Amino acid sequence: MGLQKLLGIGLPIIQAPMAGVQGSALAIAVSNAGGLGSLPCAMLGPDALRAELTKLRAQTPKPFNVNFFCHRPPAPDATREALWRHNLAHYYREFDVDPASIPAGPGRLPFDAAAAELLAEFKPPVVSFHFGLPDDTLLARVRGWGAKVMSSATTVDEARWLEARGVDVIIAQGLEAGGHRGMFLSEDLSTQLGTFALLPQVVRAVRVPVVAAGGISDAAGVRAALALGATGVQVGTAYLLCPEATTSGVHRAALQSPAATHTALTNLYTGRPARGILTRLMREQGPMSTMAPAFPLATAAVAPLRAKAEAAGSGDFSPLWAGQNTSGCRSVPAAQLTRELAGS
Repeated sequence: MGLQKLLGIGLPIIQAPMAGVQGSALAIAVSNAGGLGSLPCAMLGPDALRAELTKLRAQTPKPFNVNFFCHRPPAPDATREALWRHNLAHYYREFDVDPASIPAGPGRLPFDAAAAELLAEFKPPVVSFHFGLPDDTLLARVRGWGAKVMSSATTVDEARWLEARGVDVIIAQGLEAGGHRGMFLSEDLSTQLGTFALLPQVVRAVRVPVVAAGGISDAAGVRAALALGATGVQVGTAYLLCPEATTSGVHRAALQSPAATHTALTNLYTGRPARGILTRLMREQGPMSTMAPAFPLATAAVAPLRAKAEAAGSGDFSPLWAGQNTSGCRSVPAAQLTRELAGS
């Protein structure tokens, strides 16, 4: 079955869920335009999640996707955390931040029974996961209300693993993609392929619909992905300047500057590799550091530096997530961009 028929959408365009730079408004606009809008849920508490799902149900009759992380929370490591904060000490002095005042916290929670219980009230038609899949019991709960399940694969092995567990759609996430790598069977970054190298290999390896993600920002890129066997594309970076996105001022400025041409994978902001525009923190610390606490525990130590810098109009300590191809970023309504990506 083709992607559009399977998901009930008119256009083969999926808006990538982008935590921290969007809420329901972007997802609603894309879904109403005929694509599949996505709501990132990893950073939403129960009340916020309920509020966003209520808006989605009220403002679009079309299918939409809700996205969750499936990482295993690491055990806190006080020694590693102390070393990491010691490494950042000169920044704390520069911005007059008291390290003792910084609370420790996960920042992002994996999909759990409480989230499944809440989702069951709204029955979202599509649920997607990053970093693999939740356990079989949780997955069965999601399937129980008829939801289609999608998940990201960054290697052929991951794609086969997902298909063996009954995923309805596999998102082949190329190395160009912005934000967190969806890798889950290995932490070896040398296994990661570009979109147009990964895509045809995944298409040949599995029988379920495959969606291409990473580096696609215009209709020509969409056509190229479809020509290589994708049944649809997932686009994130191109939506960052849309008025419906909540992208910060410093992030928007960076996307429209020469800095946007230089991105890198970094674990400094969360503890897990994610692609963003090169910042001062990334230049001076890595951008990959063995000292950074495990995902998502690295978030807490950098958060006050980000707040102080952004208040002064600087993105030096902000996770300016973006893919390698920012050429499609434009300040146009999300509905217009969705239709243009589909060539309609």
